[in-house]
Amino acid sequence: MDRLDNTIRPYAWGSTTAIPHLLGIEPTGEPQAEMWMGAHPGAPSRTERGTLVEVIDAAPERELGAPAVAKFGPRLPFLLKLLAAGAPLSLQVHPDLAQAKEGYADEERRGIPSDAPHRNYKDANHKPELICALTEFDGLCGFRDPEEAAALLDGLGVASLKPYADTLRAHPGDAALREVLTAVLTADRDDMARTVTETAAACNRIGGDYAPYADIAHHYPGDPGVLAAMLLHHVRLQPGEALYLGAGIPHAYLNGLGVEIMANSDNVLRCGLTPKHVDVPELLRIVRFEPADPGVLRPEADADGEEVYPTPIDEFRLSRYVLAEGGAAHDLTRATPQILLCTAGTVRAGDEQLTPGGSVFVPAGEKTEVSGSGTLFRATVVA
Repeated sequence: MDRLDNTIRPYAWGSTTAIPHLLGIEPTGEPQAEMWMGAHPGAPSRTERGTLVEVIDAAPERELGAPAVAKFGPRLPFLLKLLAAGAPLSLQVHPDLAQAKEGYADEERRGIPSDAPHRNYKDANHKPELICALTEFDGLCGFRDPEEAAALLDGLGVASLKPYADTLRAHPGDAALREVLTAVLTADRDDMARTVTETAAACNRIGGDYAPYADIAHHYPGDPGVLAAMLLHHVRLQPGEALYLGAGIPHAYLNGLGVEIMANSDNVLRCGLTPKHVDVPELLRIVRFEPADPGVLRPEADADGEEVYPTPIDEFRLSRYVLAEGGAAHDLTRATPQILLCTAGTVRAGDEQLTPGGSVFVPAGEKTEVSGSGTLFRATVVA
């Protein structure tokens, strides 16, 4: 078992206080957006044996187990994070596995540098992800029913929104959503900036259900993503609730602290709320224009007290244990690699004592028992 020393990424949207508060340290005044736990080459966790990348590369089957290596290759297929949003992240979607492989091969063939601002596909992998709230957590996830979106736009009384509302009511769901999102993202930038400014003022004036969009517009004035956001469900997760975000589902995190886990990929196509490149034709190819309930997940507990967040993919499996002082130890020994993260209280994992923000990497098959009083998240794979 290896205690992890993890990198905190200072992205501009990050909260200045949430991660320091969890770790019990003084804020620096700078944004602290994400703490990465895993073997991503961009910021691998460090151990006494070297970086987690080096540890796994030295003996993949010993560290990951033969079943995981056979299924996913000689790499850790997930990345675990603490994510602290103090401002909205970009509105985005992720490709499925076939789309990622096709897009990556095409950009490689065309010789687009991997660090080019207009590059869409950093790798050939998909990026399903799960966010589990540690505090109240606001986000956008999946398309509203077009009639509901039209009513939301009409309620603002902004004349330039009427054509979008009319389109949403005039066509079948998928076609209506595609047509309106395309129109929003390809509109004249000056005209759109004026519409967004008027929309933001109306959202501020009315408040209530419109308040989240006023806040988004405050951070991204004039951005067409503000209108795109109004086509999506606004979701407020309570601590312990989660969202699973599959391929093609537009989403954005707005505010709050959570545990995030994802397949080990950097593939993101942006819809707005960002100064970065937006490739509208490729985005429209990837987005799934299907109205759907966002599907808030609550963990399913087994007889051993493990609370599992069910997802339809194998690259990661996230669960948690809420431990009580004096309770029986839980045997977490598993034939696949694990990362354990404490988010509350004090938890004993093997010989390591974990306090909030503390984490360990557990090689496949290593005998592991946990006990104590607190909350422990467990990340592994299905192999």
